[in-house]
Amino acid sequence: MQVIGIIPARYASTRFPGKPLADIGGKSMIRRVYEQACRCTALAQVVVATDHPDIFRHVAGFGQVVMTSPDHPSGTDRCLEAIRLVGEGKYGPRDVVVNIQGDEPFIHPLQIEMLIGLFAESRCRIASLVKKIEAGDELFDENVVKVVVGPDKRALYFSRSPIPFHRGLPQEQWIKKGRFFKHLGLYGYRIETLEQIGRLPQGALEKAESLEQLRWLEHGFDIHVNETGLDNQPVDTPDDLKKLRF
Repeated sequence: MQVIGIIPARYASTRFPGKPLADIGGKSMIRRVYEQACRCTALAQVVVATDHPDIFRHVAGFGQVVMTSPDHPSGTDRCLEAIRLVGEGKYGPRDVVVNIQGDEPFIHPLQIEMLIGLFAESRCRIASLVKKIEAGDELFDENVVKVVVGPDKRALYFSRSPIPFHRGLPQEQWIKKGRFFKHLGLYGYRIETLEQIGRLPQGALEKAESLEQLRWLEHGFDIHVNETGLDNQPVDTPDDLKKLRF
């Protein structure tokens, strides 16, 4: 199975413009993500997909990069264009694309391997990771995406709200009494599935929650998930840089 890792790197972040080029301990954020991804031996190739010449020139100095349209509404759409631009090359046809978030400078290679492992099951078309929520502040933080998982390890729903709702129980007790999971923004897709979901129109659920994975669920695509004990350290704002743990 040939697997390629694509790292979308958009310049015009609303909360943190130029975020991929932010300095973290002497290296840019995007370089840290790229180097961590390259440590995953299950990836045959790693490519950054950007929309800005400054990021393109920077990444070209240490790795592989392609220039994509600035008009993509999501990282998934950028991945789709990137895989077309990269072509087969010396690696031959790809089977799976892994969408690696460009704002997680310390993503662990084992997380990527866990994700890829889900594709050993032939029915798996889309894969992602979840982690148990340990703190109440995460549970009620709208920037932390929650997910409900079925017994077959398929995602039932994603939400910015805490789910499932615990009726009749004070909210401060939910984290002690329930079992909640947060979604880690790492995706894998079979090539043909990426092409299919790239043609889907936005639905009401995605528009309401601003979560693209709801588009796939709404159109009948299963999302297989694996639970990891490893956490990530996403950087959404300049303040998040100060919270990074080296």
